[in-house]
Amino acid sequence: MKNYFQLGASVSLVCLIFLLCSWELFLAPFKNQSSWLVLKIIPLLIPLMGVLKGKIYTYKWSGMLIFIYFIEGVVRSYSDLGLSSKIALLEVFLSIVFFLCATFYVKVSRT
Repeated sequence: MKNYFQLGASVSLVCLIFLLCSWELFLAPFKNQSSWLVLKIIPLLIPLMGVLKGKIYTYKWSGMLIFIYFIEGVVRSYSDLGLSSKIALLEVFLSIVFFLCATFYVKVSRT
């Protein structure tokens, strides 16, 4: 069961990184300008190797870090329209999946 939670957390984190990168570079409403908002993926790149290797300490603090992206997704899903709103809902979904998988991974690893 532990491996499934690690796989779920790893896949959701990698998907969230790719989603945010493509959103800000290609799908963002500021298509005529290069968006510096793509730099918001840097905090997600920091725990990536620890999550992929299964380090419990990384799962603990990255579970709290993911709430920043959850909040951003909720705000953008209500404030944006069209495709941007749907992408924001996908960001919310991926952040919830990561949080749940990270939480259960830590719980299963301790027992």
